[in-house]
Amino acid sequence: MQKHLNKNDLLALNRIILRRLGDGDLLVDKSPFRGGDEVQQIDPESVTLRGLSVGYNKPLVSDINKTIYPGDTIAILGSSGIGKTTLMRTIAGLIRPLSGEISHNYPKRGGIGYIPQRLGLVRHSTVRSNVALGARTRRSRWYPFWFPLDKKLKEDMDNAMRALKILDIADEPVRILSGGQQRRVAIARTLVQRPRIILADEFLGELDKENVNSIIAATKEIVDEIGATLVLIEHHEERAIELADRIWRIIDNNLIEEGDSNQ
Repeated sequence: MQKHLNKNDLLALNRIILRRLGDGDLLVDKSPFRGGDEVQQIDPESVTLRGLSVGYNKPLVSDINKTIYPGDTIAILGSSGIGKTTLMRTIAGLIRPLSGEISHNYPKRGGIGYIPQRLGLVRHSTVRSNVALGARTRRSRWYPFWFPLDKKLKEDMDNAMRALKILDIADEPVRILSGGQQRRVAIARTLVQRPRIILADEFLGELDKENVNSIIAATKEIVDEIGATLVLIEHHEERAIELADRIWRIIDNNLIEEGDSNQ
C-alpha cells in the first residue's frame, strides 16, 4: 500500500533546524510542524533565523527573527564592535548561537561561501591554487587533493579570475600581492565555489573607488548567474544602499530592518 505524505511530513522533510542544547551541541531537528491547521510555507532555498541571539559570554544581538530569501542582497550596517561579524559567523556555522534557531537546507559542503575580513588565503600558494580551494568544494570531500581538476572547474576558475582581473597573475604567490589583489583572490575563490549564499565581511575594503566598481560589477554578474544570495557587512552606507535591496541595522543589541513595519 503506497503511503501519501501529509503536510507535516513534507514540512518535516524541508526543515533542518540548528538548535542550541544545554551542553553546547547542535541538534538537527526533523520533527514535524506543530502549528495546528496553519500551513507554514518553507522555501528550501531560504535561511530562517528564529529567536536568535548571538555573542560570546553575553548577547551582542538578541531575538533575531528574519528570513533570508533566494536572490536577496542584504547589507548589515552598524558601528564597530556591535556584533555584525559575530552574526555573520553564526549564520555561517562558525560560532554556535547563544539561543534560537537557524534553519536552511543548504548542503554542508560548499553550500555557504564565506569571505572573512582577514581573507583566509594560503599565502605561500599561488593565486590559482587558492582559487582552486573553492572549486574543489564542488567535488566529493574524498576527491584526492593531488588529483587534477576537470575541464569544467578549470574553466570556471579562469572565468572568475578573468572577471576579477587576476588571471594574469594566476601563477604568482599570494604573499607578494597587494591587499586589494589578495581581496580579489578571496572573492574569486568564493565565487567559483558557486554557493547558495555568500557571506562577505567587508569584502570591498582596501579598494579604491575604481576597483570597487569593477569588483561590484563582476561579483553581481556571477552571483546573478549562479542564483546566489548575498549578505554583506558594509561600513559605507551610501555603497550599501546602492548594492543591497534590504538593509539590516544593529542598534542597541537589536537587528532592525529598514522598511519592515512588523518590527
